[in-house]
Amino acid sequence: VQLQASGGGLVQSGAYLRLSCAVSGRSLHGYHVGWFRQAPGKEREFVSVLKWSGGATVYADAVEGRFTISRDIAKNTVYLQMNSLKEEDAAVYYCAAQYGLISTSRTRADVYHNWGPGTQVTVSS
Repeated sequence: VQLQASGGGLVQSGAYLRLSCAVSGRSLHGYHVGWFRQAPGKEREFVSVLKWSGGATVYADAVEGRFTISRDIAKNTVYLQMNSLKEEDAAVYYCAAQYGLISTSRTRADVYHNWGPGTQVTVSS
């Protein structure tokens, strides 16, 4: 599975961005696709995850109500719509995919073995 994230950039606080994660290499049936982020000096943290089959979603408390994860089945792509961005949302955002996760582990970065290169999101005041 190969993943390629894109869509990052520099925006002002309150603005929006949409990140894309294009996945290639195999069918995503049975996979979870997640977004994680890592700010300088901090650990990688969970942002959101989507179960490809059925589309169930989970969000971190910090982004609930502002971010929306979705998928385009035809394009094998997962999106992260980020609205009302805050300075604390600034980080490198990574998408990851993993087959066969259970609900209790899908928010943990260490269970994902397929990662794409990150995309930088910078939010200015």
